[in-house]
Amino acid sequence: MRSKNLVRRGGSLTRDGRSQAAALADRLHGRRVAHIYTSTMARAVQTAEIAAAKLDVSVTTRRGLQEFGVGSHVDVGRDTDPFAETFAQWLDGDLTARVAGGESGDEIVARANAVLQDIADAHPGETVLVVSHGGILTLAIQNLLTFEPGVKPKQFANCAFAETELRGDGWRLTGWSDPT
Repeated sequence: MRSKNLVRRGGSLTRDGRSQAAALADRLHGRRVAHIYTSTMARAVQTAEIAAAKLDVSVTTRRGLQEFGVGSHVDVGRDTDPFAETFAQWLDGDLTARVAGGESGDEIVARANAVLQDIADAHPGETVLVVSHGGILTLAIQNLLTFEPGVKPKQFANCAFAETELRGDGWRLTGWSDPT
C-alpha cells in the first residue's frame, strides 16, 4: 500500500476510530476494491490507510474530498455549532446559502461531483472506496444521486458507506451499510 499526494491536518484517529477503520475493511473484503481515494484530512487518511493495508490496495488523497471549509469560524469557540443553520438551509434545498467566509452548498456539491466523476472515469466498472466526511457526503448524496427503490440515505456514522453506481442516467444510490 502507498499513499500519493499526502497532506495531513485535522487530528488523529482514536483507538475506536482505528478499530472502526479495520472493521470497514473487513466488511469490504469480498468486494474486490481496486483503489481507495480519501480526503487530505488526517483522520480520513488514517482510515483509508488502515483499510488499504487490509485490502492490499493503494490510497490517493484528493483535496476535493475535504469537508466544507469553516470560513470565518476558523478561530471561533465551538460552544454551539456555527454551521447548523447553513447546513439546515442546504438540506432544505437552498444551496446558495454559504458558511460565512466559506463555500456555498452549490460550490460544495460541484466540488464533490468533479472529484467523484474523475474517480469514476479512472476506474470504469471497478469498485473503489472513497473516504471523506459527513457534510460533503450528505450533500453529494442528496444532490447528485437518484435513489434505487427501497434505498434511503441515512445519517453518516463513522465508517458507514453508501453504495453507488454511475450509470448512463447518472449516479444512483444502490445500498447503505452501517458500521454495526
